[in-house]
Amino acid sequence: MCRILHIETATEVCSVSLAHRGKIIALRETSEEKSHASILSVYVNELLESPAMKNNHLDAVAVSMGPGSYTGLRIGVSMAKGLCYGADIPLIAISTLEAMRNGLCEYLKKKKINIPTNALFSPMIDARRKEVYMALFSSDGKIFKEVVAQVVTAETFDELFVKHPIYFFGSGAKKLSSVVVNRNAVFITDYKHSSVYLASAANEKFIKRDFVDLAYFEPFYLKDFITTTSKKNRIFPSPNV
Repeated sequence: MCRILHIETATEVCSVSLAHRGKIIALRETSEEKSHASILSVYVNELLESPAMKNNHLDAVAVSMGPGSYTGLRIGVSMAKGLCYGADIPLIAISTLEAMRNGLCEYLKKKKINIPTNALFSPMIDARRKEVYMALFSSDGKIFKEVVAQVVTAETFDELFVKHPIYFFGSGAKKLSSVVVNRNAVFITDYKHSSVYLASAANEKFIKRDFVDLAYFEPFYLKDFITTTSKKNRIFPSPNV
């Protein structure tokens, strides 16, 4: 039981993985640009026909729900819904930024990098112009700042840098690295996202039966969010936002 297919198309990667009780048993993925529409169905079919699925069936599908690429999210969620409807199985939605945070923790653990207890993690996805989709997580995995569309400048994180080292990663972090110079700003440039980082959260949600409504579920586009910033563009919004 608890065999889950994971789909990640919210970022630049097109990734599909299969897990049994939270452990990855098969994976297909590519970082080829704009490949989601052409390759996603191929990867899904390959995994469903793989030896890992012999004499077995899917118990659920987990999908990266956003924020992220509008087109990528639409493709991934459409595929996930189709699989769930066809097999009459539940759909699990995982925050893309939460999955990225989980992925970075695994990355740092493999690299044997020690993290200060006051550190913050900031997964970032490139949006448009100087804007990124981002959130902040504490070192114990709790949300420090909720998901937001943020225009980044050299001063955006100044108040946080006073007390916290911040680990920036993801496609949006490149925008920040070109303008921020601070000893508490740590840029992880070789992190690569993957559907495998949905597995732990998806397994927990399956056990809790934390499923979304197939008929009404939509991706978290964050498309219409309009940022309002102070003159110095601090990360904390003004009271009238």
